[in-house]
Amino acid sequence: MTEPVLSVSNLHVAIGKGRNASPILRGVDLTIPAGKVLGLVGESGGGKTMVGKAITGLLPLTARVTGGSINFRGYDLVAMPDRERRKLLGLNIAMILQQPSSVLNPVLRIEAQMTEFLRRRIGLDRTAARYRALELLESVQIRAPERVLRQYPHELSGGMCQRIVIAIAFAGKPDLIIADEPTTALDVTVQFEVLKLLKRLQEQTGVAVLFVTHDLGVVASICDTVSVIFGGRILEESPTEQIFAHPAHPYTAALIAASPRYDEPEKGLHPVPRELTAQLWRETADYDKGRKHA
Repeated sequence: MTEPVLSVSNLHVAIGKGRNASPILRGVDLTIPAGKVLGLVGESGGGKTMVGKAITGLLPLTARVTGGSINFRGYDLVAMPDRERRKLLGLNIAMILQQPSSVLNPVLRIEAQMTEFLRRRIGLDRTAARYRALELLESVQIRAPERVLRQYPHELSGGMCQRIVIAIAFAGKPDLIIADEPTTALDVTVQFEVLKLLKRLQEQTGVAVLFVTHDLGVVASICDTVSVIFGGRILEESPTEQIFAHPAHPYTAALIAASPRYDEPEKGLHPVPRELTAQLWRETADYDKGRKHA
């Protein structure tokens, strides 16, 4: 049996130290095989983004991994020194973030930003880096790539900038891409095109993807399996079709019911019941107490 690209086991992350530490991830387990897309879905504050930050070593300064393991292609990312982990980022592990502005430098032309990465991290010379940058822009269906290379980010639309960020993410031929809400800031029509592009590139390259989102519609269109997270705990993990047809956890069923249905608008929206979230927070508090006294 082929080893998974990423295996997260019993991952705990807390903010602060000692008795003042506040847990934010509580025993997270995730597995992503090669060529598959795992959707990590949940409401804001549930811990989705922190999972990606723990994997990449980009946790806030006040946060730290307090337990568990993160295995990537045989590397223990928790035990790995920061310097060694940084060598993996951008090449073996790439990220696609929600806001292209957090990736693209507003005062540098697109050519400078793309070729710098290709020269420093891939080792291409100036001519080869420019040629490869053009190839990458064409791969994400950007027209007139020569012109785009000469432009600044502010001269391009949000969708165009996100396509460039996707191109950079795929440039190093990574084994794993962490996509953190990569289409949330885009218009619905642009979002659809970017998702279709991302899925096509993922299938062509066979890269494993951790797709972080709160949008179940996005999950249905791109993910092979889904993990539902609440309060830093994974409540359910199932194949995408199964989780929509037969959700095992009441919270998953509530999330699905709360999502707009364009094919059945007469059903309207059903907010997640307050009693359910209150019960989940009580269970989370009990979990924290049990671990503290273990």
